[in-house]
Amino acid sequence: MTEILQSLAAVLAAFGLVSLGWLAVGALLLPGVCPARMVVAARGDGSGLEQTIKALLWLRRTGLWWGEVVIEDCGLDADGAALANALAQRNGVVFSRDDIDCI
Repeated sequence: MTEILQSLAAVLAAFGLVSLGWLAVGALLLPGVCPARMVVAARGDGSGLEQTIKALLWLRRTGLWWGEVVIEDCGLDADGAALANALAQRNGVVFSRDDIDCI
């Protein structure tokens, strides 16, 4: 019985060491702190806007990207503007209505 417990402890210890190595290599491979601004051009009723913003916020939460998200009004209707305002209340999301060249 003690041989089984020792084997189990050895497997768990090996798994722990591999996990620590994985985290160390991951920290070395991640890009340094280089904040960038992600501008999302929103049009019409804002279809797909919520999914895009959630995906960008997920990237920021996981540490794969640092920066702020800007929702640029490129012809939103009333429903789209309401959605953009609701999304802009989240941390790090800005809703801009500046007149710029929308692509």
